[in-house]
Formats: sequence, C-alpha cells, structure tokens
Amino acid sequence: MIWLIGNKGMLGTELALLLESRGIKHIGTDREVDITDKEALSSFAEKINKIEKIDWIINCAAYTAVDKAEDDSENCRLLNTEAAGNIARQANKTGARLIHISTDYVFNGLGVKPYSEDDQTDPIGVYGLTKRNGELKIKEENPQSYIIRSAWLYGKYGNNFVNTMLRFMHEKESLSVVNDQRGSPTWTKDFAETLITLLHQTDKGDAIPYGIYNYTNEGEISWFDFAREIYVQSRELGLLEKDCEILPCSSAEFPAKVKRPAYSVLDKTKIKAALGIKIPAWDESLKEFLKSLYEMISVESV
Repeated sequence: MIWLIGNKGMLGTELALLLESRGIKHIGTDREVDITDKEALSSFAEKINKIEKIDWIINCAAYTAVDKAEDDSENCRLLNTEAAGNIARQANKTGARLIHISTDYVFNGLGVKPYSEDDQTDPIGVYGLTKRNGELKIKEENPQSYIIRSAWLYGKYGNNFVNTMLRFMHEKESLSVVNDQRGSPTWTKDFAETLITLLHQTDKGDAIPYGIYNYTNEGEISWFDFAREIYVQSRELGLLEKDCEILPCSSAEFPAKVKRPAYSVLDKTKIKAALGIKIPAWDESLKEFLKSLYEMISVESV
C-alpha cells in the first residue's frame, strides 16, 4: 500500500492517476490530514495500517509560493521543514520507505555546470531554505528515504509556466519573457513515471541506494526559449491560432521579493544509472504534453 501525501497538487494528481491506471494500491490525502501535526499523521497511519500495511509514503506536499514565503516564513517552515520531518518519522515508525520531493532552489543558482546531488547547498530565500532544511530533517529521521530534487515542473493539473504562457498567448499581442535564467523544463507525467519505476524496481528486489537523486527532463534552455517553443509547437498543433510576439528581457525588468536561481540545471547521471532509464528531452515531452491538451480540448468540443 502506498500513502500519497499531497495528492491534489500538480505532481500529486499526475502520480495518483498513474497509480490508479496501473492498479497500484494507494490512498491519497491532502489538507484533510494535517502533516504539520505529528498526532494527526500518526492517527491516520494507524487507521490505514489496520486495513493494510503501508509500504511506501510519497510526499508531494509543499509550500511553493516562493515570493509569498518571504512574508509567511513560519507557515512555509512548518510545511516544508517540520512536516517533512514528521512524515519521515512516521515512515520510520510504520516501517515504510519514503519518497520526498525537493527542489533546485536548495542551490544558489550561481553555478555554470549541472548541479550534482553532492554539491554544496546554499538557498537564497525562505522557500529554498525550508526545503533544504526539510531534506536534513528527513536524513535525521529516516535512513530509508529517497529525496528527489526536480525543477521547472509543468503539467495539466495546476498553475505552471506552460499553462500561463498559453493563456497569455491567447490574450496578448506580445509577451516579454526572461532570458537570463536557465533550467530544464520537466513534465510531471515523465517525473511521475520515474517515481513509479523507482517503486517497482525497489519492490521487486533491486538494490536502489537510499539518498538524494536529481530528476528533470534532458536539456537546458532559458525561460524565453521555452516560451518561444511553446508558441511554435502550439501553432503547429492548432492549439493556438493567433499571432503573439515573444520578446526577451532581463530578470531585473520583473522585480520580485526573491531572486530566482539564474542556473537551475541538475545532473541526472545518478538516477539514470540507478534505474537504468532514458530521460526524454524537454522539447519532446513538451510536444507530447501539448498534444494531450489538444486532444482533451478536441474531445470536450465534440
């Protein structure tokens, strides 16, 4: 039995649907179980274990409002640090393996080559700091844990860059998009598939070492390049019919409470070797994602 925490979020929804489609037993929770409350976690786990033993806990829950976190640091800390420790402690108590989702924001973004799992962390805002501290809590509380860092996530089931760009491209004649931040756009479906591969291989007896892993789609680009590719592919598919000029700009033209990492590329060598997987390129996955949107819209319009 898998306990999926944060099953209503962008990644959690994608993962829940995949688990269901493959007949993998799981139970999902979101805000109805307060992960900042150790007693609430324990009570729910005990109730489930009476029915069927929890073998895995997957934590997709997080406080992700990067700018808001600067003025709401205590809630951010509770969700990203304390709750992570609570979940790890509960997994240890239950005898369950844990998968916890983390972020590129644990790094300062000043790098010039893809970050490895062993590179020094140096978060530059409350969000990144609380996620880094959550990783440390997990290491303390449960050695049977996998921490998977990702970046630049997008998918069908939440607010994200692709959906925002598509909306703006339908509404505006031109868009300015930052050209001085680089990363690897990552489709939640690809990420969810990889998490299931980790579950499957571990359950069948493969010795996948516990610890930190990186996962994103392959390749690196700027947000501007990403927006331009979204536009080109959407026009080719017929998902977008009007013209929209995509213009490059600097981060300084969009002031924010927290500076975004200028370089968010993660090295995937470790997870590819551990799971024996090939990771799709970002533009290939974008094409598949946009096709799925087009097909969904076509069905709805019939």
